[in-house]
Amino acid sequence: MQRNRVILLSVAGAAAVLAAVTGYSVRKLSQDGKPMSQHPSAKEQSESKKVGLVINPSKSGADEARDAVAHVCAEAGLEEPLVFETTPENAGQEAAQNALDAGCDTIIAAGGDGTIRAVAEVLEGTETTLGLLPLGTGNLLARNVEVPLDDLHTAALVAVRGMVRRIDVGHMKLKLLDGSSADHAFLVIAGVGTDADLFDDTDEELKSKVGWLAYSEAGLRQLPGRRKKVEIKLSNDDAWQTRKVRSVLFANCGKLQGVDFVPDAKIDDGVLDAVVLSPRSAAGWGWILLKTAFRSRNKIPVMSFYQSTDISLRCVEPMNTQIDGDPTGQVNELQVSVNPSSLRIRTP
Repeated sequence: MQRNRVILLSVAGAAAVLAAVTGYSVRKLSQDGKPMSQHPSAKEQSESKKVGLVINPSKSGADEARDAVAHVCAEAGLEEPLVFETTPENAGQEAAQNALDAGCDTIIAAGGDGTIRAVAEVLEGTETTLGLLPLGTGNLLARNVEVPLDDLHTAALVAVRGMVRRIDVGHMKLKLLDGSSADHAFLVIAGVGTDADLFDDTDEELKSKVGWLAYSEAGLRQLPGRRKKVEIKLSNDDAWQTRKVRSVLFANCGKLQGVDFVPDAKIDDGVLDAVVLSPRSAAGWGWILLKTAFRSRNKIPVMSFYQSTDISLRCVEPMNTQIDGDPTGQVNELQVSVNPSSLRIRTP
């Protein structure tokens, strides 16, 4: 084990040195003025009066999730929760709207990141509170707000009776290749480029068997490749700036599978954190891996961070996009923005 660790560190170190030699010519994106982040609102105690449960019945643990929410509601002296199931045709927006129309003041999303995002899209801008029961592979939002992943009863307790905080919601407007437009909300991280290629290329059958490791397998296949030219404009910029990139990420919060990938990204600060990844080779990816794994605050030329309230991006050639790990198609152009403090959510 010790020998393997030494070998891994040696390889990663060599990659970093090579990346350092090749990285000095990578252009920086200027940022004339850093946007002012807002102070997060304080958590508040707010009792649920009527609970709705939007549940993806295809997920493992769905029956246990129903029972856990019913049990917590009974303990709290509340009516039995109203249950609305998602369908393959509708990820949860319709079910969430039905729960909202039924007068539920707390609506719990039980499923993966797609189900949670679908419910959040409906609740954004309302006074109805979102609760989380993570049943998916990534469970990205739940990890970032520290909702328990391996204890459904405790997670249900938080979803029904937890403290309420307000968080930001990101939006990505896409100009698709067929000329149509789409507007997607995201809660954790959206992106364009290699990260989206990875999610688009992940084997769903393998994902169902090994979970998050399936993304690693797809990532290894996406590692080779060339940088693509894009034009980027931040909210405070007057002109477009040209970069060659592998990925551009837009983070509302920064933890991915326990790794603090974007350390300065806060889910309630009113700004987005853009991450520009521009490695020329596997060595550059190694450098990025080292910086992330060791939580280094030092700047490296192949990984740049910028804060902005909105970001516009134009692609010279079509590029894949993703929101919270779900593929959203190829685009020529996109715009990303943040809606501050627009979603109420229950947390520990």
